[in-house]
Amino acid sequence: MLVFMAILGCKDEVLPKPKAQLRLEYPQAQLDRLVSDHFEFQYNKMAVVKDKKGQSVTLDYPLMKGTIFINYKKVDGNLEKLLRDAQKLSYEHAVKADGIQEKRFINEADNVYGMFYNVSGDAASQAQFYATDSLHHFVTGSLYFFAKPNYDSIYPAAVYLQNDILTIMETLHWKE
Repeated sequence: MLVFMAILGCKDEVLPKPKAQLRLEYPQAQLDRLVSDHFEFQYNKMAVVKDKKGQSVTLDYPLMKGTIFINYKKVDGNLEKLLRDAQKLSYEHAVKADGIQEKRFINEADNVYGMFYNVSGDAASQAQFYATDSLHHFVTGSLYFFAKPNYDSIYPAAVYLQNDILTIMETLHWKE
């Protein structure tokens, strides 16, 4: 019995493993230019351009199961309605969101003015934006993931794609 206890008692102390955190790293964005009928901008080459039509563009990110939807509308004396609709769309996610942070965007050199909405929490969309020249052009955009909204799980991809949206806004040029 003493030999049996000596064998069992001489094992190394068992320590619990520390909790692991998933580390997702995405490559630095390589940019390409997208030209549509009404506007142009730079976008991340990781995105697959789909449904490029005169009024809309879809940037699909298969690796992240996310998509940025971009829609164009002509301003024809209806700027207030377009602004109201874009703001309303952004705040429809407030029910599930923990918070919505607004970031005003102004690029006087290219006549681009807009708003970026960073949505935190388990909302369907993690980012919304609009941009306009206030006279002729109006663009709205939304980021959606094709997964159940779980903010902790999609957070790294959401931040990466939000940066892509900011790049789109910063490089947006209107075509006359």
